[in-house]
Formats: sequence, C-alpha cells, structure tokens
Amino acid sequence: MKFLVGQIPGGTAVFLVSGDSAINLTEQDSSLGPDLLGVMTSGKTLDELQDISTRGRSVPVASLKPALPIASPGMTICLGLNYVDHVKEGGYEIPKYPVFFMRTQRSLMPAGAPMMRPACSEQLDYEAELMVVIGKAGKHITPEEALNHVFGYTIFNDGSVRDFQRKSHQWTSGKNFDATGAIGPFVVSKDALPEGAAGLKIESRVGDEILQSATTSDMMWSVASTISAVSEFAALCPGDLIAMGTPPGVGHAKIPPRWLRDGETIEVEIEGIGICANPVVNEVKL
Repeated sequence: MKFLVGQIPGGTAVFLVSGDSAINLTEQDSSLGPDLLGVMTSGKTLDELQDISTRGRSVPVASLKPALPIASPGMTICLGLNYVDHVKEGGYEIPKYPVFFMRTQRSLMPAGAPMMRPACSEQLDYEAELMVVIGKAGKHITPEEALNHVFGYTIFNDGSVRDFQRKSHQWTSGKNFDATGAIGPFVVSKDALPEGAAGLKIESRVGDEILQSATTSDMMWSVASTISAVSEFAALCPGDLIAMGTPPGVGHAKIPPRWLRDGETIEVEIEGIGICANPVVNEVKL
C-alpha cells in the first residue's frame, strides 16, 4: 500500500494512494489521526485500511500538497558512508561500524517544499537516500527480527552543507541547516517492496542531468543490520525514521564541485516508491 500525508483545511490527513488517485482515510476514520503515526498505532491491519478506503471519494494525487509523513518523529537517525564508492569519493576509510548522525526537526521538510540554500554557504549538496519508517517498538533487536519492526519506506534527500560539515569531525552543523532534509511524499508499506527494500534503483537528478544512479543492493549495511545496530543504543518507537545513506555521485566529489543553485529543482527517485522533488531557493536574511 502507498500512503501520502497531505495538507487539508485546518491540518493534515492520511491518504491511501492508488495510481493517480487518493482517498482520505482520516476523513473516514478520525481515530487514524493526522499522520502515519496514528495509522501505525491504531492497531488496524492493511486489509482494514483498504476496507476503510472503499467508503471514501477519490481525489487526484496531484491536487494534494504533501506534509511530513510523521509530523514529529521521536528520532531521525541517518547512516553515513553506507555505499563503498561513496566512501571512496569522500576520501574516507571503509568504516567497520555504521556512521550515525542525527537530524533535528527543523532541518526536515516535506517533498515539494523549498530546500533552503543558506546565505552563509554556496556548498549545498544533495544525497539520495532510502528512509525506513519504524512501525513497531523494540530494543536490542536481532537482525533476524529487525524487518518485523518496519512499517514501510520513503525517500529522503539529505541536503548537506559541505563546508560546515567539514569544519570538525562531527557532522552536526552541516547536516542540520534549516529546511535541507526532504522527506516523502509517499510511504510504501514493506509488503509492497522486496524484503529489506533491496535491489531498488535509486537516482538523483536536476532536470535531465543525472547526478546519482545506483541500487539499494549496494548498501554495506542492510536495513535489518542497521535497525539492529541502532537498537543496541536507542529504543526504537513507531514513527522513528532511519535514513540509509547515499550512493556515489554527490556534488562535492565532482570536478568541479556541483552545488545546488537557486531556481533548480532537485529530484530523488526510488523504484517502487516515487519521486521526492524540491525547488532550491536562496535563504533571505531577515
């Protein structure tokens, strides 16, 4: 199943997407709430959600303005250096343990919203990533059990301000500029994709210019092993998000570097999930 959280008068609602049409599930059952967290904690099965959708009227997907799939994720954790060729292009050594960093709430925005090119830097870069949406709580999860904790998958563009990222050994500043991390617009339930979302084509582009193109099978740490590793130090809860790292082709590694510019639209596409597109705009100092 494919979901989209869209803006409606007075708030947001969860829509079930089929082709070019969508049905407002929240309108049919208010207990589902305004975003996917309510769906995941409602106890309703996918079959029950499908049944609820049969009572609603459809609207064009194109008429919906996306919102964040999870309005306030308890944890947004990102995995760096998860594709060998991306590790090499960045000049790093192959890590023996996943490289984790956190994203703040204000650094995130939905697909379609402007991605902010900061006034203090020209080095806004793109990173196409698979994002895992956790649907079941747990800690000390084994790799064998890890995929049972997944609700579904979405798209993430980990917009990175490279000169700030490299100011220290900690990546926090370069990875947390306001409105640089785009999510969505669709979340696809895990049953509709290959196990662990493996083997999916992942690509980023601006217009006809292909920037990155790879497959999620190239990841060093799988979805299952990453969930297990995160759960060793942090309890996972429904609505938590895990970004799975980016393949090679990022802007800072190109010669000359290829930074995002005002007026461009950066797209990230993952096979079976959809396209996350965001216009790039210059920050205006107030």
